[in-house]
Amino acid sequence: MLKTSLRYSHDLLKEVIQEGDTVVDATMGNGNDTLFLAQLVGKSGKVYGFDVQEQALVSTTNRLTEHHCTEQVVLLLQGHETIKEVIPETTLISGAVFNLGYLPKSDKTIVTHEDTTIQAIEALLLRLKETGRIILVIYDGHEEGKQEKREVLSFVENLPQEQFSVMNYQFINQRNNPPSLICIEKKPLSKKS
Repeated sequence: MLKTSLRYSHDLLKEVIQEGDTVVDATMGNGNDTLFLAQLVGKSGKVYGFDVQEQALVSTTNRLTEHHCTEQVVLLLQGHETIKEVIPETTLISGAVFNLGYLPKSDKTIVTHEDTTIQAIEALLLRLKETGRIILVIYDGHEEGKQEKREVLSFVENLPQEQFSVMNYQFINQRNNPPSLICIEKKPLSKKS
């Protein structure tokens, strides 16, 4: 069967993330992706997790503690637009994931926005290693989500194809606005002979 955007996002990340890598969860939410990334990179890797809500930080901390995955994770109660200040530009990132929209079962007025999301993507693109991937799972069942999706799609559609491959994956015949997925992959530098 075809995979949901969320399940497919994990497959795409598993293909490029190895033990010891540095990765980013740009929207911690309930901590599911943070835990997944922490397990992929192992104790020798590093996960940076960002979220603006205290509830997300608490949920993620609890999830990581329960699975004994706290030592390789740095949790930050701040927006993903601060990636450029937090992660040195010399740090190579093999994978990053965003869940755009709002935190399930929380204040639906607190949502991600296209301007800060694009700032975060730009910062990650500068740090993305060859064949690294940035995954964006976009929930657009609300007005702000529709606007964010339009702007993010416009931004990634204009990334230079010589440097990046960009894929858009979504179901188009389902009710209730299932999330769509965008994957940005950095191409290997071509070798000159």
